[in-house]
Amino acid sequence: MSGMKLRGEFAKGFFKENPVFVLLLGMCPTLGVTGSAAGGLGMGLATTAVLLGSNVVVALVKNLIPEKVRIPAFIVIIASFVTIIDLTMAAYVPALHAQLGLFIPLIVVNCIILGRAEAFASKNGVFVSAVDALSMGLGFSFALTLLGGVREILGSGAIFGAAIPWLSDNPILIFIMPPGAFIALGFLIAAVNSVRSRAEAAAQRRSRSREAASAAIVAGTINTTTGV
Repeated sequence: MSGMKLRGEFAKGFFKENPVFVLLLGMCPTLGVTGSAAGGLGMGLATTAVLLGSNVVVALVKNLIPEKVRIPAFIVIIASFVTIIDLTMAAYVPALHAQLGLFIPLIVVNCIILGRAEAFASKNGVFVSAVDALSMGLGFSFALTLLGGVREILGSGAIFGAAIPWLSDNPILIFIMPPGAFIALGFLIAAVNSVRSRAEAAAQRRSRSREAASAAIVAGTINTTTGV
């Protein structure tokens, strides 16, 4: 795969195929742990680590797994990495582990993880599968951190626990409550869709301009050749 294709493969998870803002996957942790930017970032990075490990292993052993037990085998691989991440977080970041709570074991059933294993890693090589995992995982982390940051700023008047003048004295408490997650997510999805639409329209205009320029060059070459 060329460098340009690899860059496109990596960038897709942040914008074009963002798991949260575009594909609307992983909504349970998205809404459940984003009361703060730290919670969103912690869950995103934990999911990225599981996604990277499972994609690499699935890509390595895909030809050794019988077709009839493919999905159960993938789930066992994913659950193994979730257990490793769960125990590691409990040992080294106990406060964050306690904050995320049940949502860490629930990474096993996150449709992003199994979806990438089934749709991508089981059909591609190790390196490309690792790039795909980083793309979707970091895109997921970006979305959760952004949503958590917006909710924390508006609902608590702080960001990563650091108070923001004026906002900390005038918080909009609904944003740290469950309804606030839906409200903030809805506005962020609308904003991302608006930016995507404008970017796609701009890309189409550039493409038409290049085609028109190419046609003009070809026509000029023909006219010069024929002497018209």
